[in-house]
Amino acid sequence: MRDPEILKLTKSLEYYRKMYAELAQLAGELAHEIKNPLSIIHMNMDMLAEDFTEATNRRDRRTQTTIETVKDQCLRLENLLNDFLRFSKQSQINLIPGDLNAQIERVLALYLPQAEQSGITVLRYLDPDLPMILLSSESLQAALVNLVKNSLEAMDGKRGELTVRTRTTLNGVALDLIDTGSGMDQQTALNMFEPFYTTKQGGSGLGLPTARKIIEAHGGRIDVQSSEGQGTQFTLEFPVPPRLAPAE
Repeated sequence: MRDPEILKLTKSLEYYRKMYAELAQLAGELAHEIKNPLSIIHMNMDMLAEDFTEATNRRDRRTQTTIETVKDQCLRLENLLNDFLRFSKQSQINLIPGDLNAQIERVLALYLPQAEQSGITVLRYLDPDLPMILLSSESLQAALVNLVKNSLEAMDGKRGELTVRTRTTLNGVALDLIDTGSGMDQQTALNMFEPFYTTKQGGSGLGLPTARKIIEAHGGRIDVQSSEGQGTQFTLEFPVPPRLAPAE
């Protein structure tokens, strides 16, 4: 490619990169502006509901049902906006040296009671000699929460196993999350990381895209393998900076 063509392509890429950043900022500001009146509506519906807590006639009961419907939809929109804001903020994060094992252990501790109640066994195979990686603890845990929650929900209603494994790879370190849940068809597997794509009732479709965005912001990647009726495996791989690798 000739130099003038390279220069033209570079300018075009910079233009679209700048335009994307401006649109993302505008979308985030718009989401914040929507949240404020929505919160006021929700708060006033809560106050109105107090006046119908002891509804006795048919009209009051119908009004009570309408109020609860509006409250539910307000909550759904608030959750959607919160998911969107988290999704839009994950392009740049501050990274410091940290332990991937410790991050997944903290997340598993949150979900262990739920797993035990559902009859799900959590199997840990965490490499004690795993090299440290550069990470943002809060952001990475948010991504892991989405993935662990997804795995447990895939086994909802039946006993199963969630295998959690960390290991070294040729390119860095990896985390495997393997469940024995319902699995996914090819269409779902192809689209699961697309924003707003969801097969769950009431889902925002931003949980898994946000998780992928966070992992990519760590310089990592996420792969998925799934078979209907057999389960799903998520594999997260992160680079290890040379200065953080264990000494030989």
